[in-house]
Amino acid sequence: MKKVFFVFVLLVAALVVNAQQDTVKTTKSKSTTTTVAPQQAVKASVKVADLLKPITDNVAKDYPEFTIKEASSVTLNNVVTYEVLVSKGMVTETLLYDKDGKFLKKLEL
Repeated sequence: MKKVFFVFVLLVAALVVNAQQDTVKTTKSKSTTTTVAPQQAVKASVKVADLLKPITDNVAKDYPEFTIKEASSVTLNNVVTYEVLVSKGMVTETLLYDKDGKFLKKLEL
């Protein structure tokens, strides 16, 4: 009987570990179950000339002598942010802005 109980405990432990490794979220409503996969970010290139004025103004003010090399918009969970790559000589920085052009943070790469 002890052996049967021990095998049962091992089986339950294996099922619990396997269930914890699942990365897909499942949400339940009253009578249906929907499986939702994690969303991926959509990144699109943006011309430097098309950047929002608050972004270019912030770069000019806070990063004098830096040049905007490239920019992209990133959409994740219906939230748009802008990644702007600026450089001065050998120094490059990646800056993150929200959809309105407000500075959020400097990204560490």
